[in-house]
Amino acid sequence: MNGVVRMEQNERIAVIGGGSWGTALAQLLGHNGHGVDLWVYEPEVKEQIDATRENQTFLPGVRLSDNVVASNDLAGVVTGKQMVVMVAPSHVTRETAVRLGPALHPAATLVSATKGIENETLLTMSGVLKEALPAVGDDRLVILSGPSFAKEVARQVPTLVAVASKNAARARAVQEAFSSPYFRVYTNEDVIGVELGGAVKNVIAIAAGIIDGLGLGLNTRAAVMTRGLAEMRRLGVKMHADPRTFSGLSGVGDLILTCTGALSRNHTVGVRLGEGGSLESILSEMKMVAEGVKTARSVYNLSRRMGVEMPICHAVYHILHEGLSAETAAGQLMRRDLKEEFNGEWGRK
Repeated sequence: MNGVVRMEQNERIAVIGGGSWGTALAQLLGHNGHGVDLWVYEPEVKEQIDATRENQTFLPGVRLSDNVVASNDLAGVVTGKQMVVMVAPSHVTRETAVRLGPALHPAATLVSATKGIENETLLTMSGVLKEALPAVGDDRLVILSGPSFAKEVARQVPTLVAVASKNAARARAVQEAFSSPYFRVYTNEDVIGVELGGAVKNVIAIAAGIIDGLGLGLNTRAAVMTRGLAEMRRLGVKMHADPRTFSGLSGVGDLILTCTGALSRNHTVGVRLGEGGSLESILSEMKMVAEGVKTARSVYNLSRRMGVEMPICHAVYHILHEGLSAETAAGQLMRRDLKEEFNGEWGRK
C-alpha cells in the first residue's frame, strides 16, 4: 500500500493505554482536533477523567480536551477506528493486542508508542504486535519514538519526535495526525533502529542515574552516555539498523533526555539504586512503569544471542537482577581491557 493514507475529519482515533504517555498523546491528538477514544485499564482513572477532565493518577494538573473520551471498554474503543495508537507498557502489549484483535479494523494503521523489548521472545514491539495480530504486517505498522516527556508534551512544550514505517504513506498519515505547532514529527524508514534506540536508552538512563546516585560526577555521566550510545549503535548495526538513526531523535536525542532529565523514571530508579536503595522498594513507590528495568534483561539476553559486546547494559542487568553492587560494577567497567575508541566501522567490535 503505497498510496495516500489520510485521516478523515469525522474519523476517531483510538489510544490504548491511560498512563502518563498515553494520556499525553490523547491530549495532543484531541488538541489537534481529532476525536479520541482513550482506553484506560483502571475504572477509577475513567471516573476521574469523566468527573474532572483530568487523569489525576498518571497526569495530574492537565485538563484534557473535550475531544478525549475515556473508556474501560477495549473492544468498544478499537471498533471501527482507522488509527489505533498502542501505549500499553511493553510487558502487557502482547496480551492487550490479543484482546483487541477481534475488534481491529482490517485496514487500520497501528501506531506503537511503547519503548521496550519483550523479555520472553526478545522481540521489539513491532515484532510482538505482528505475532499477536497475524493479520497486521509491516505495511500497517508505524513506530513513534523520540525525546518526549509526557508532562511536557501535555503542557505544549516544543517537542520533536520521529515516526518509522516500511509504508511511507502510513508514516506520513501519522505525521500529519500528530504534528502541531508544539509537536514536530519527522518520518524515518528504519523501524528496528528507531525501536532499539527507544528501548536501549532506558537501560543507559538507569546507568546514568546510578552514576549520579553514587556522586561520581558529570565526567562519568558523560562517559556512560557516550559509550552507551556506542553500545546501542553496535546492537543496531548487528540487527541491520541504519547507523545514522542513532545520531537522530530516537537515538542520541532520546538518550540525552532520559539520562539527564528530572522527569525520567529510569534515571530516577538509577539514582535511588546508586544511593543504596533496593529495587523492590524503589519500584513499590512508583505509580508508573520504568521500562528500563525489564528491558535490561531483554537487552542482556539479546546482546548475548547476537554476540554484541554491551558492557554498560550488562552491568545494569547484573545490578538490577543479580545483586551486583553499583560500586563494584563501576570499578569493573573502568578496569576493562584498553581499546581503540572506534574499533571497526561504527564500533562493530
